[in-house]
Amino acid sequence: MSTISSSEVARVADLARLALTDDEIERIARELDIIADAVAKVSEVATDDVPATSHPIPLTNVMRDDVIGQVLDRDEVLAQAPASEDGGFLVPQILGEE
Repeated sequence: MSTISSSEVARVADLARLALTDDEIERIARELDIIADAVAKVSEVATDDVPATSHPIPLTNVMRDDVIGQVLDRDEVLAQAPASEDGGFLVPQILGEE
């Protein structure tokens, strides 16, 4: 059973201002039908006794504790920079903003 017609694909392509050939429209309609069929099959299997999952295996966050360590002295680092201003690196403007 076809769920997405070529006319629907052509209409959406027109709204998105996409120039598609008739062959492309037909191919995309067929591919979207395949995708819609796959989603329908998953919907048949997904019942109330099957828990929803976002990932097939459990994920754990591997984070280390934040530990204060040796840091560089800001003034020492800025002294090595070609240019600095107000405690930061001074770089050329690239966006043309006034």
